[in-house]
Amino acid sequence: MQMDWFAVAGTVAFTFSGYLVGVRKHLDVLGVVIVSLLSAIGGGIIRDALVSRMPLVFHDTEPLIVITATLIVAWAMRLHQRESGLITRLFIVADSIGLVAFSLTGAMVGLSLGLNAFGVVMLSFVTAVGGGMVRDMLINEIPFILNQDFYGTVAILVAGGLYLLDHFGAVTALSLQALFWGGLAIRLLAHWKELALPKIVKTAHPE
Repeated sequence: MQMDWFAVAGTVAFTFSGYLVGVRKHLDVLGVVIVSLLSAIGGGIIRDALVSRMPLVFHDTEPLIVITATLIVAWAMRLHQRESGLITRLFIVADSIGLVAFSLTGAMVGLSLGLNAFGVVMLSFVTAVGGGMVRDMLINEIPFILNQDFYGTVAILVAGGLYLLDHFGAVTALSLQALFWGGLAIRLLAHWKELALPKIVKTAHPE
């Protein structure tokens, strides 16, 4: 299935991003494994809990196999010995791929359940950012979604695009690929250009 590819891509990408966060925070082996797991499956578990569904990872070992293989590859590539600038760039790319891929898988779950546009967008959003939020709070960092460029907005745009494609009967392998690459391009461009949503800033009033 086309969406199986997105699920695997998202799992691999978020596992890599979790591994890189663990390296940057100088965590031990168990700490790296934990943040990698949270990044890769946290959002899916939260999503499934919202729709009263047994999380996939509890009865399907494929995601765990993918996570294990990804961690082995990351260690074999000795990413933990790379310079910090490269680690940061790799993290942004991996996290962006995971964000868009899981936005699509989450939206597809919503569509399969016959949810309305809000429900589809909400499940997409939770799937895409849930794991990263839990991971960042665990390591005492402000989650990306709360203060970084178009992070959460990308999930909303991708989910909205997929909902419209489904509404008009235009969901095909080609349109899904276009949505994926378009979402990834927006996320990376937003980071490169340092684009961000407006912030609410308290202004000082003269006495």
